[in-house]
Amino acid sequence: MAATVFDPPERFVAGTVGPPGGRTFFLQASGSGRLVSVSLEKVQVSVLADRVNDLLDAHAAGTATEPLGAGDTEPLTTPIEDEFRVDTLALAWDTERGAVVIECHDQDPEEVEEDAVQTLRVVLTPQAARAFARRCGAVIAAGRPACPFCGQPLDPTGHICPRANGYRR
Repeated sequence: MAATVFDPPERFVAGTVGPPGGRTFFLQASGSGRLVSVSLEKVQVSVLADRVNDLLDAHAAGTATEPLGAGDTEPLTTPIEDEFRVDTLALAWDTERGAVVIECHDQDPEEVEEDAVQTLRVVLTPQAARAFARRCGAVIAAGRPACPFCGQPLDPTGHICPRANGYRR
């Protein structure tokens, strides 16, 4: 397994490239002069943020998990060239260190030979993990607004709403 490990990273963020409705989502880790970007689906970013928050709520009780300051609001570092497209995400709590471990795999490690899997592993403090989850939420929310009737994303020209019997809103 070809693994790139950031323990800890100088920066680990989610971000996008492109206009709402045509965005490509990325996770980007940097540190020690290295920069690794991986692409993934919007829903993967959303679920990862939810699960990181759940993990912190369950396992980091008694430790400070609130990030200091407003968090990282800077854009992704360029050039943005994805190393691979994320197929499988793994999330764990390292009890000994009190840290969150996030792994991104280009293939499911259980379905292929271990040597064929590319992996990005990032180890985060509870504060950094909470800040990462908050940024993920902000990135997701920055997309197209939802239709108040059906919940589907609205295009600038409107959309054909199923709740309006096919009429354009």
